[in-house]
Order: sequence, then C-alpha cells, then structure tokens
Amino acid sequence: MILTLLISLFLLQFAGGESVSASAKNYADAPAEATSPPEAEEINVPEIIFGHIGDEYEWHLLEWKGKPIAIPLPCIVIEDGVHVFTLHHATENGYALNEDGKLVNAVTGKRPLDLSITKNVLSVMMSSLLLLAIILLTARWYRRHDAQEEAPRGLAAAVEPLLLIPYNMARENIGPDYKRYAPYLCMAFLWILLNNFLGIIPFFPGGANLTGNIAITMVLALCTFFTVNLTGTKHYYKEIFAPDVPGFLKPIMPVIEVFSAFMKPVSLTIRLFANMLAGHIMILSMVCIIFIVAKYGPLLSGGMTVVSVLFGVFLDALECLVAFIQAYVFTMLSSIYIGLARAREE
Repeated sequence: MILTLLISLFLLQFAGGESVSASAKNYADAPAEATSPPEAEEINVPEIIFGHIGDEYEWHLLEWKGKPIAIPLPCIVIEDGVHVFTLHHATENGYALNEDGKLVNAVTGKRPLDLSITKNVLSVMMSSLLLLAIILLTARWYRRHDAQEEAPRGLAAAVEPLLLIPYNMARENIGPDYKRYAPYLCMAFLWILLNNFLGIIPFFPGGANLTGNIAITMVLALCTFFTVNLTGTKHYYKEIFAPDVPGFLKPIMPVIEVFSAFMKPVSLTIRLFANMLAGHIMILSMVCIIFIVAKYGPLLSGGMTVVSVLFGVFLDALECLVAFIQAYVFTMLSSIYIGLARAREE
C-alpha cells in the first residue's frame, strides 16, 4: 500500500492533460488590485465538467456571495532552491499556470520540478490513512474477541464480508499459495472501492476524481503487472517463450504472448479509469442542464430541473453500483492473472 501511494503521488505531478479549474487559473493570473466583475456569460459546460474532474492546486468547497471558498494547498516547486507558496501567491513568486493548468516559470515558461500537494495528492493521502484506520480498528476487534465464539459487531461486521470477497477470489483463482497474494488483493479491492465511493460524494473530503485519474489506475495496474511477472513460475515463462505448439507457430506465439502480457495492465488501467470518469461526466452533465435551460423561462426551467434531479439521483445510484463492480472486476482479473502465472506443469 505504501509503495503504491508513493508512486501514485509521483505520477500525479507529471500526468499530462489534467486541467486546473477556471477559478484556480483566475487566482494565479489575477492582479493584486481588485477589478470590476466580468459581464455575465453563458455557462461553459466543458469548462465546468473538466474543471471538476481535473486536478487543482486548491480544494474548492463552495461559493458564498459570488466568491469561491477553497482550501489553499501548498505549491512546492524545486528550481534554484525549494519554493513553497499557495496558488494565490504564484505570480509574486515568479510562477504562472500554463494551458494544461500546471505551474511553469513565468519568465522562461519551463516546468520546474513540481512536488505540490494538489487536490488529488491530498485525496490519496487522506483515503489511504482512512483505509489504514479502518483496517487497524477492525484488527483490534479481532484481537479482543474470539471470532469463533462471537459474531463481529460494528465496523468489523461491515469490513469482514468485504474482505472475504478478494480473499475468496485469491483462494479460487490462484491455488495453494493464495495466502501469499491475498493481502495485495484485499488492499487493492478496498482502496479502489473506498475511493470510488469518495469520488461520488460531492463535498469535502469527497469529490476528488482519483479512480477517474489515469495516473492512479496505471499505478494500480502496474502493481498487478509486476506481481504477476516477478512471481511467475517456470511453466508460465515456458508457455510464453517456448510454448508446446506446432513448429510453424513457434516464432509467432512468443510475440503474441509478450504482447498479451503487456496489454493486461493496459486493459486494467483503461477499464477502471474510463468507467469512473464517464460516471462523473454524466452526473455533472445532468446538473449543468439546469443552468443551461434557466434562461428559457420558468416553465421549461422548472420542468427540466425536475427531470435533471431525477436522472441525477438515478445516475448516482447507478454510479454506486458501478463503483462496486469496478473494484470487483479489477480484483478478480488481478487474481486470475496471478493464478495463470502460478500455474505448474501437470
């Protein structure tokens, strides 16, 4: 878990294509003196959606009397020394945001070594600490009670059936040495499930799009990839590089098998990332409909508001189901891949 956390934090700093919200850009680019408020413009749906699902150098909470209220996060930049500041003071420290919403040197336009605690980084830390606390509290109950004589209660009663899901997957798909891999599968399942549900919650400490971030899902998939290929048996590698096939297929099969081995983490990455990202986009799109039709009068606006709310509630319920299914599928496929790598010659 700790290694996954560290690698995820590193990749989040350099994952391309993650935009910072428009409000964050305004903070970084705005002059110190107050300016007159801009004229009302039509709602920019793509900006709103991608602003919410992207990463940020602050955690936006709400707007109060037209002013955004956000938790400022530390921007940590290494360039001719270590510079620590918040996004509000980026300009006076010589930094600005580029088109991708990343901090760059305001003079040269080059990206420094950016180790900032962004919204996604903070969410990784909080969710990992929360999961650690849940596991330790559950373990404390089992240390103080005899599970053979007493049924679990409270938190332990909720966590036990969740832990049994990946544990049974490991036992069924891996084989005799499944206990060696059960801790990793339990960690992956619970961490993905927890962050899937936290991403659905619209207020702090939820709302971060972690499992809809390809850097996060790629790290999880790479953990499975290295677990599979670093612990594979001789028979597993024999089936890849020297399969028992007709002679004319022997030069072709290793190429296909190696390609297949590298495509497994790709499929794990894309499946989790795409499904969770699509869910967030659909829910945000339904909310935006309310503001798009507001200018067409109270009758149409009121009717579409009711429709949007009903569909939004339905999509939220569907997203809860998808959150569980995606955690289940990722863990199940990981256990199957590990089981294939542990196969022995009969």
